[in-house]
Amino acid sequence: MMYNPNCDLVTLNDIQEARKIIENSPHFRRTPLVKNVEEIFVVDKKPKSLHFKMENMQVTGSYKVRGALNQLSHLPNTSPPQTLVSYSAGNYGKAFAYLTSKMGHSAKVLMPTTAPHNRSKVIESFGVPTERWPSAELPGKIQEYVEKKNMLFCHSFDDVRLIAGHASAGLEILEDCPEVEVMIVPCGGGALLAGVASAVKLSGHSQCAVYGVEPIGACTMHDSLKEGTVVSMAVKTVASGLAPPMAGCNALRHCQPHVNDVVLVSDEEICRAMFQLFERGIVAEPSGAAGYAALLFGKIPDVAGKNVVVMVTGGNVSPEELTQLKSQS
Repeated sequence: MMYNPNCDLVTLNDIQEARKIIENSPHFRRTPLVKNVEEIFVVDKKPKSLHFKMENMQVTGSYKVRGALNQLSHLPNTSPPQTLVSYSAGNYGKAFAYLTSKMGHSAKVLMPTTAPHNRSKVIESFGVPTERWPSAELPGKIQEYVEKKNMLFCHSFDDVRLIAGHASAGLEILEDCPEVEVMIVPCGGGALLAGVASAVKLSGHSQCAVYGVEPIGACTMHDSLKEGTVVSMAVKTVASGLAPPMAGCNALRHCQPHVNDVVLVSDEEICRAMFQLFERGIVAEPSGAAGYAALLFGKIPDVAGKNVVVMVTGGNVSPEELTQLKSQS
């Protein structure tokens, strides 16, 4: 298995090396930081300036290619090459399938039975087969493929290579907005939050507060930070990209020293934020809109008069899903 739940914490050098790998890939684009939108997106606790990091414009529609590029660039050399296997409800699976097809790897993606069928179709369009299993059975199926079929497991949210790769987004924000004082980052398993917070604090920007945002119905990192250990739960939220049943072990250990807090938003707040973004020309899936929801509904404590960056992490939402979600906004 490629996965080790107790890896050393990433260093600034690890993050910088990952960034070089990512930026040299033809399968990545540096996404824009859309600046000074505070007059268009008005919130009660008015920041001095408000900027959006547009990862919904990334290759495959979310930030996930960042970590996956770094992860897949560190595969062990085996003869014959091993088939890669992972599990995902959507965005990581899409990035993983896209990149493995482009890089010439044989791969398979296991998905929970609750994942929308259009997402498996997208993954399969890259020539990567999918299988659907109940969420509780996914770890066992992965173990079976590793032990009985000699596949190599690529973790979808708790690999330190993912954390280092996702951290590249944090470095870009610091370059584009060095005066940033608050960053707001959606959080699921925690690799993005862990990476961005590590990039910020290890770069010497200790004065910049980094907040994670989770759905109330999938608050695994929030509870894990409170308990000091990984917490699992039965999750329920419209933000499927923020809904693994547990926080990542490695992600938690990176968040503990670097993240200021994780705040919670309701599904209604997520949907209302998503449609406010949509009405102003920004397409975000529920997971991608969670950061803005936290700002819009006053969940971030210290934004008034500050320079604030919100990460819009993904835009993979179908017209059918938009219609369904409209009733919850």
